[in-house]
Amino acid sequence: MKLLVRHLARTTTEDELKALFEAHGVVESCNLVLDQETGKSKGFAFVEMPDADEATAAITALNGTKIAKSKVRVKAAE
Repeated sequence: MKLLVRHLARTTTEDELKALFEAHGVVESCNLVLDQETGKSKGFAFVEMPDADEATAAITALNGTKIAKSKVRVKAAE
C-alpha cells in the first residue's frame, strides 16, 4: 500500500521517516519529495508498505502526530 505523508518539517530526512514507519512493519520504499532547484524537502513524501494491515496500523498510529514540531497527515495515496 502506498501512503502519502504531508506537512513534514523541511528538516525531516528520508531515513528518519523510514524509521518511523518501520516501527509498524516492513517498508518497501520511502521517497521524500525534493525541490529540483534547491534540493530541499517540499514537505511531503510517499512510503510504500507491502502489507496492507501494517500500512493501516501505521496510518492509525502516525496520522496527526507531531514529528519535528510539525503535525503530519498520513493517508493512503490515491
